[in-house]
Amino acid sequence: MKNLIALFLFTLALTFFSTDALAQYSGDEIIGIWETPGNDNARIEIFKSGNKYYGKIIWLKRKGENGQVLTDKNNPDKSLQNRPIIGTEILKGFIFNNEDLWEDGEIYDPKSGNTYSCQISLQDKNTMKVRGYIGFSLIGRTEYWKRVK
Repeated sequence: MKNLIALFLFTLALTFFSTDALAQYSGDEIIGIWETPGNDNARIEIFKSGNKYYGKIIWLKRKGENGQVLTDKNNPDKSLQNRPIIGTEILKGFIFNNEDLWEDGEIYDPKSGNTYSCQISLQDKNTMKVRGYIGFSLIGRTEYWKRVK
């Protein structure tokens, strides 16, 4: 009888786990359009080239003065400071680790002109955790991006 109750409780507990939490990813789940949080949010299109993943800005909520296109004025490379931010590749070189993490990539922040090491993981199919850091991942910042449907 105790074994039957234990089996029932185990089966009941499994029903509380979503299929997303139990899913094994193939890597391409991050491909698509994602929206960043905050008042100055942007939309990022993530795509694959070869076996690596990249992302570029395709839309910005914020506009420049008099509706002008915002430029990458804080880029440390002076030759890139006049390029439009829309179209700028901000995620570069991510490799899927065959489990649940896209790593070894970089994220560029046009607001500061800085580039950081970065890791990406999915919280569920519509929520992506993006962690930018310097050195090692304990010192950094995390954002949660939402998939645009």
